Amino acid sequence: MINAVWAVMLAVGIFVGLLNDQADAVTKAAIDGASQAVVISFGLIGAYGLWLGIMEIAQRARLIDALSCIMRPVLHILFPHVPKGHPAMGAISMNVIANVLGLGNAATPLGIKAMQHLQQLNHHKETISDDMAMLVVINAASLQLIPTTVIAVRSSAGSSDPAGIIGTTLITTFCAAVIGICVAKMLEKAIY
Repeated sequence: MINAVWAVMLAVGIFVGLLNDQADAVTKAAIDGASQAVVISFGLIGAYGLWLGIMEIAQRARLIDALSCIMRPVLHILFPHVPKGHPAMGAISMNVIANVLGLGNAATPLGIKAMQHLQQLNHHKETISDDMAMLVVINAASLQLIPTTVIAVRSSAGSSDPAGIIGTTLITTFCAAVIGICVAKMLEKAIY
């Protein structure tokens, strides 16, 4: 579906450019956009390389295990149907930690793994469980202490203060997470 949306937007842009006799501007914008995409991509590769390396060091040093132990009481409240010691809780912990560090793309495979584990625990395979819905809410809100991806994009785009959004990002994502979790818990109780 998204491919169709992008194709329509691209076709409309080219058509309007040609209609207004701006073919040169459309061509220049396409080339400039492609060039900027490469610059931003390399900036993101550097930031992701750094933070994924830090995550790997933290995992080998058992820091991730320590953080998971600290998070376990909160996660058991948020995910009450996951048994203690189940691999889903480890995957959820890693997913949340990656999101908190602003590594949304790195968190995606961990979230998928957590969903696979939660699906194994799901008694109604054709619908999502409450725990699966909560994981979606937490990922959508994506509480971030360090918005690494946004900082990298701002830096690549030449921002004079790429990290200037940390405070507002923290407040915004915290509010989104709290509201999302509260609504999910209310709906969970309302259904039963």
